[in-house]
Amino acid sequence: MPKAKASKPQINLSDPQYYFNRELSWLEFNARVLHEGLDTRTLLLDRLKFLAIFSSNLDEFFMVRVAVLKKQVEAGVRKLTPDGRTPEEQLQGIRDRLLPLVEQQDQCFEHTLRPALAEHGVHLNNYVDCNSKQRKYLKEFFETHIFPVLTPLAVDPSHPFPYISNLSLNLAVLVKDPETGEELFARIKVPKVLARFIALPKELCSQKTGDKKPVWVGIPLEQTIAHNLESLFPGMNVQECYPFRVTRNADLSVEEDEADDLLLAIEQELQKRRIGGSVVRLEIQNSMPETVRTTLMRGLDLDVTDVDVYEVEGLLGLKDLMFFMGLPLSNLKEPSWTPIVPPRLHRIMEAVQANDKLDFEEGNNFFDTIRERDLLVHHPYESFRASVQEFITQAAHDPKVLAIKMTLYRTSGDSPIVKALIGAAENGKQVVALVELKARFDEENNIQWARKLEQAGVHVVYGLVGLKTHTKIVLVVRQEERKIRRYVHIGTGNYNPKTARLYTDVGLLSCREELGADLTDLFNFLTGYSRQRSYRKLLVSPVNMRDRMTAAIRREIDHCKNGVSGRIVVKMNSLVDPKMIATLYEASQAGVQIDSIVRGICCLRPGVKGLSENIHVISIVGSLLEHSRVFYFHNNGEEEVYIGSADWMPRNLDRRVEAVTPIDDPELRKDLQEILGIMLADNRQAWELQSDGTYVQRMPESEDRVQSSQQIFKEMALHSAGLG
Repeated sequence: MPKAKASKPQINLSDPQYYFNRELSWLEFNARVLHEGLDTRTLLLDRLKFLAIFSSNLDEFFMVRVAVLKKQVEAGVRKLTPDGRTPEEQLQGIRDRLLPLVEQQDQCFEHTLRPALAEHGVHLNNYVDCNSKQRKYLKEFFETHIFPVLTPLAVDPSHPFPYISNLSLNLAVLVKDPETGEELFARIKVPKVLARFIALPKELCSQKTGDKKPVWVGIPLEQTIAHNLESLFPGMNVQECYPFRVTRNADLSVEEDEADDLLLAIEQELQKRRIGGSVVRLEIQNSMPETVRTTLMRGLDLDVTDVDVYEVEGLLGLKDLMFFMGLPLSNLKEPSWTPIVPPRLHRIMEAVQANDKLDFEEGNNFFDTIRERDLLVHHPYESFRASVQEFITQAAHDPKVLAIKMTLYRTSGDSPIVKALIGAAENGKQVVALVELKARFDEENNIQWARKLEQAGVHVVYGLVGLKTHTKIVLVVRQEERKIRRYVHIGTGNYNPKTARLYTDVGLLSCREELGADLTDLFNFLTGYSRQRSYRKLLVSPVNMRDRMTAAIRREIDHCKNGVSGRIVVKMNSLVDPKMIATLYEASQAGVQIDSIVRGICCLRPGVKGLSENIHVISIVGSLLEHSRVFYFHNNGEEEVYIGSADWMPRNLDRRVEAVTPIDDPELRKDLQEILGIMLADNRQAWELQSDGTYVQRMPESEDRVQSSQQIFKEMALHSAGLG
């Protein structure tokens, strides 16, 4: 008898080996950011910018993610992550991966970028290299501008170790009393109110024969302080001085169920953040002797294992390198981009720029344009100001508009959108703004705007208990002839004019009745009492998005099982959710071809035989931050494309209010497919995730074959406006 065919062993889709660790995957993203600073193809000042972003990203990572892990260790939490790690193992893994990255950054700046800057007339010099005239100037500058601001704090039996504030740069100073011979320890905080780098006057910017005329010459502030300490310790002998920097836990902890006033509770937590929680990182120069290091660690209550200590050779706090982007050296940085007005909005913006008062009766307005057909906008290639901002501004002044409702997650300090909402309320319109007070590190800004909005008569609400409101939506209600029509904007980005120039996002402007009805229901859910469980078009978290997205993936599986090809393309910031990943694994096993464009964290392991060989993952890291979320499902030729605010993370699918909309206009679906296709073909800023967790940057065969998706989108925008 013939032997029975052996069945394939069943793969356990929850096996930890098939998942990458969230925190370590984020570090890989930040490593790609750092690489842009290491890459010689990047222009010099942009290289400094990427080093600064790498540092700024790390600050937030330690303040939040590392802080949470350390809290779990202190609480004795032993719960394993999907990849099978304990909190202790994650902390050790973070340190092991981060040490070489920090060293790379330090060495690149000290030994590559500082000399390169000097070749272009920008000299960030060390104090010890200054000549006598420069030192004299710096001493006078110190006594006039710096000395009055400083406060030396002694550490001895009568002076306990001082509190070191979060993200502060400090000097650890050893002085000796000449009378007693006793060696004493003191701390000096480098004031944040002063510029990090002191520019020397032009007449003191000496140059060697043949050197270019200096553009800028400066000295680090902390070095200027360190070499003039005798003024702070008169009668003492200054022995040694070493810089150090501290990072503290800055995650907010608000018990919403117990907070009678959420705004007040957030304000109280912000006061705690300003002081800061426990220390999660100590940064020092590698020249610091063990005695000083030990004194600091004891004073900061750090573990002697040194797991929280990071050493560098050169300057600390390299996020301050962003300063150099402001120097007048346009040839050393990528040209600034001016967003293009979408062709369908040219007539409207010409009227606005000419200061003509729009005649809403004559049809020369935003609403008639949207009624013609849906409008898709792609920022920052297309202008946020001319599209989303102008839509809200016109709604605020249009006498036919009855109500404006929108969510504000993050916005700028001088937001014209907030001003428009205030103007709308003053014009007698019904205005509702859902302000998310828990938007991390924007809480204080949002509280200020919430109060201004309330004072102007805007109905301000703060969302739902236990849920962050992350969705990006606007609803405008307008009286037109004998009916009321609803206009909507549903996007992937925050209503922030500043970040709209730096983040890539897409948004839909429409007056489709079903979308208007869905947003009405969603705002009622957010502002009142509602157990809305179904929506006509929208995918809403935490109501139906997880189920609808899962169903769309399973539909592709069914197509493959029925002998039809299956295809999925998704673009998002992070892919973390284990259930969604397991469903994608099932789809790959069924033969569905899956491309994922994931900028940051990706816990899915691609390319594993029998599991995920049909899944490919790329990350694009360029001068613009990839922020849009787009989801494409082939559906046997009946293609579906969605855009919205949600990544595939447990928090987005289960603990946040998110909205994703289908794109019903066939032409706009094609536009989004083209956007996805261009990104998948990128060979300049794209990195391919390997099955071992490493990323390999794509390299073009030659310079004439470079395909940078961000550059291509700029060229497409210019061409659409007749400028290319």
